[in-house]
Amino acid sequence: MKVLLHTCCGPCACACVPRLLASGHEVAMFFSNSNIDTADEFARRLDSAGRVAAADGVPLVADAYDHDAWLAEVARGYESEPEKGARCERCFRFSLARAARYAAENGFDAVASSLTVSPHKVSAMVFAAGDAAAGGTSAAFLHEDFKKREGFKLSVRRATELGLYRQGYCGCEFSRKAE
Repeated sequence: MKVLLHTCCGPCACACVPRLLASGHEVAMFFSNSNIDTADEFARRLDSAGRVAAADGVPLVADAYDHDAWLAEVARGYESEPEKGARCERCFRFSLARAARYAAENGFDAVASSLTVSPHKVSAMVFAAGDAAAGGTSAAFLHEDFKKREGFKLSVRRATELGLYRQGYCGCEFSRKAE
């Protein structure tokens, strides 16, 4: 199966790509993160994702960075939502819809998300957003909970081995304020 991995960051993806490859899938990474609050932070995370793609021998597609659109479509009116709340759900839908659209337009069978490797993300919320995003496209959303089978531990270990930048917040300015 040809799988497009929505990639939130290199450290998370470095546990997901090997698992998908080991399952026999053809994998490409899709870095779609307009939620990231600055262009510099976006570039740092994209660089880490690129290093994972190179290490694992898979292509990386970088979606256009448009934080203004993300603020207007996702965050406006939800700025005070707590982490894991409605703003996060809207954010997942925003990025996963872009991934699903790209997947359908480029011959991918399915979309998965590296978001589920993080212990800070609720996999059921990611799955619901992914299902909604993929609905109406030719690409299915894979309910792969990458934190299972020690996925998060693997991500930490591989990120260290690869010398990846490990960020301390999800990316949006509202999560930074929650620290």
